[in-house]
Amino acid sequence: MKEGMHMQQDMRYVYEIYRQKSFSKAAQALFITQPALSIAISKLEASLGMPLFDRSTRPISLTPAGRIYLQTIEKTRALEQDLRHQLDDIRALRTGTITIGSSHFINACILPEILTRFNRKFPQVKLNLLEGSSHAMARMLEQREIDLTFSCDEAVIQDFTSTPVFTDTILLAVPQDAPCPAHRAQYSLTAADILARRHLAPDCPSVNLRDFAAEPFILLRSGNNLHDRAMHFFREAGIEPTIKIELSQMATASRLAEAGFAATFLSDRLVTSESHLHFYRLSHPESHRIFHALTSPKRYLPAAVKAFIECLK
Repeated sequence: MKEGMHMQQDMRYVYEIYRQKSFSKAAQALFITQPALSIAISKLEASLGMPLFDRSTRPISLTPAGRIYLQTIEKTRALEQDLRHQLDDIRALRTGTITIGSSHFINACILPEILTRFNRKFPQVKLNLLEGSSHAMARMLEQREIDLTFSCDEAVIQDFTSTPVFTDTILLAVPQDAPCPAHRAQYSLTAADILARRHLAPDCPSVNLRDFAAEPFILLRSGNNLHDRAMHFFREAGIEPTIKIELSQMATASRLAEAGFAATFLSDRLVTSESHLHFYRLSHPESHRIFHALTSPKRYLPAAVKAFIECLK
């Protein structure tokens, strides 16, 4: 028993040094002195017969042996997490914690009602909500730092267990005070039209983006799914857009467009009755997005997470 506890302590020490990239910072986080931590790691390295850390680098880095040791730590931590989840399920209480990572758009526009509904049904389950880019959240899911994320990017979806859970449609949004030639005025939609879902009707006409080649644009930054799709729209239309500014959040792009700064692309889920923009339906197939809930195929899926995915459906 003592040997097992000592091994757990060693693993905790090594993991914290790896995480902090510093002996002194790790010692502070572990609430021990730096000399005590250094002695413990030196003893561990002596017992293994090789160093785990390259102390000549700044910040400190793992040696090849250290990377192998870290992989064992991560596997052990994952097994412990799975054990706790399975025991929670056996108790049939659906207790525990679900950590969800997603973009600002999904957290703000999609999840509030769903989280509220789930919380009312399963008040014992603690919900953690993290925010970041979809690519960053996918990395966190792969590293088992979160239980669930969302993506509409097929290149990301294929690496995980996925369930389609919601859709949206990308619209071209143009400031109201921008010139509106007669040949495109007939295609203009109001916020009321979007809320009535007229843009989804089969007989709703779509625009050719070439008619907007002279418009300046607000885009989301590279790496964002909507940025990639916007560039596809432009390439297919054969135009080189004038990009006035690139942003991180779609909500900010919407506010700037409302102020008359430039045109942009917005999700129909972001449109409210207070939106004062000219909206246009796009003919490009990538204007329709299908978002999937993603979980790791490498770990046990707790009953609480399964219930949350059902709630999403």
